[in-house]
Parts: sequence; C-alpha cells; structure tokens
Amino acid sequence: MAALMQFTTDSGETVTVEVDRHAPGAQLVARDGHALARAERTFDEALQGIRSAAQSALAVFRDGSLKPDGVELEFGVKITAEAGAVIAKSALEGHLTVKLSWSPGSSAEAPTAPGAPPAASAPPAV
Repeated sequence: MAALMQFTTDSGETVTVEVDRHAPGAQLVARDGHALARAERTFDEALQGIRSAAQSALAVFRDGSLKPDGVELEFGVKITAEAGAVIAKSALEGHLTVKLSWSPGSSAEAPTAPGAPPAASAPPAV
C-alpha cells in the first residue's frame, strides 16, 4: 500500500514522493488532514548513491577502448525512507539501460565485433 513522504532539498524546498506505507526511517506528520511521512534525510542525500552509481557507470563506458561519442544511462529509481534512492527492479532484475552512440565521421571509430575484419578505409586523396 502506498503513502506520501515529504523530503526537503538542500535548498529548503520540499519534494513529495509516493513510497510504501509504514516505511521505516520516516516520521508521520499531518498535512491538511492527510497523513504524510517526513523523511529523516534530505532529498539530495537520498539521491547521492544514485549519483555515485551514475558517475561510476559513465566512467566505465567513457574510458577504455569503446570511446563512444555519447553515453546515455537510464536508471529506474525507487525512493525509500530507510535507504534513500535505490535502483528499482524491473521484472526480476535491477533496472539500468545503457545506450552508447558513435557519430559518423567522429575521430573515434565504432568498435567491430571480435574476429570481424576491420572496416575498409577510403584511399588517400591525391
């Protein structure tokens, strides 16, 4: 069953998030006659772990031999009072989608499959 939880940002703004009812790590408060849980940590603190995970994932995909022109990460994020923000599961697995892209004519070439012949290059202009 879902309930509402109120987080405060580091700048003092409030963010209301839907969470599982009776979430540990929250204090129940009343707001306009409706039950609302107030988180013990700020919204920024709750998201810090997800930020660290994104930075790690970006470092893995930007460095090394792939050298993509673009990296896009998609996390399913679940907010809890006890653990803050966690990578949510989609079906039975954690939800993380990674998209790598290479632009035509970029200085880094897209990698080829292992054992595949290298792409033919144009002869030099005379």
